[in-house]
Amino acid sequence: MKLYYRTLRDLPREELFAPGHRMCAGCGAAIAMRWITKTVGPNAIIVNATGCVEVTTTPYPETAWMHPYIHVAFENSAAVASGVEAAIKTLKRKGMWDAGDTKVVVIAGDGGTYDIGLQSLSGMLERRHGVLYILYDNEAYMNTGIQRSGSTPKFAWTTTTPVGTAIRGKIQWKKDIMGIVMAHRVPYAATASVAYVLDMVNKIKTALEYTAEGPTFLHIFTPCVPGWRYPENKTVEVARLAVETGYFPLYEWDHGKLILNPPSNNHIDKSRRKPLKEYLKLQGRFAHLTEEEITELEKELDAYWQYLAKLAQL
Repeated sequence: MKLYYRTLRDLPREELFAPGHRMCAGCGAAIAMRWITKTVGPNAIIVNATGCVEVTTTPYPETAWMHPYIHVAFENSAAVASGVEAAIKTLKRKGMWDAGDTKVVVIAGDGGTYDIGLQSLSGMLERRHGVLYILYDNEAYMNTGIQRSGSTPKFAWTTTTPVGTAIRGKIQWKKDIMGIVMAHRVPYAATASVAYVLDMVNKIKTALEYTAEGPTFLHIFTPCVPGWRYPENKTVEVARLAVETGYFPLYEWDHGKLILNPPSNNHIDKSRRKPLKEYLKLQGRFAHLTEEEITELEKELDAYWQYLAKLAQL
């Protein structure tokens, strides 16, 4: 990752995500959208899949987007972005594009990425389109009523994974979307969090630069107030604890090399991580967990860190 911005004072000043949208107070995705648009800059085209961000920022006839913006279905944001990128290339070749180095950026939630849009994402990556795909991950289909997705963690309550004596929330583990993307041998993929703004914007900028070589991918962790059941003033704290406990590691996949970023570069040693319970206890979606269930989550987390450690050593 290149350090385009070293301090908060270096961050872009121009606002390209307008106030007055309908996103929830404390919405993690709203924080991400503000910094994504500021970092991308004005010369970009945004392709936005159906989801929380689309519904709350584009109520006809209003919009929060100051970029050229295309709203598409859950399943085809990567396909549409591929077409936009190919069209720009063709117009440049014919001498009919005078807007310079226009970037194409997909913004999609976990439902439109892990599940419904996975096929078109894979196609875009395999065809090597020069597009930055940004996943904002709030770990469920929040827009349609907090239903579970492939991103929802094990044991989490959602409206389609209720908690009772027989079933204790979601019964499956969270899908490893970064592993799927890395398997496509993209030049660059990274995780980021709204609690670590400098890290996030530097990764956005790096990913944009690498689109000259092919597709890039950014997985941004964006807590959800109503879906995760925590107070609206705790979003950044929840996001930070996800990193500090090792639940959501910060790392980059840069041309086949995995690089752990601070503070996650210290978290291979379990003693350097905060207890997972500190992250879980702030959220109502995990309020039902027993000590045995927390221990099971901790064991799975330890195994994931062993996997990351091996990748980092290669």
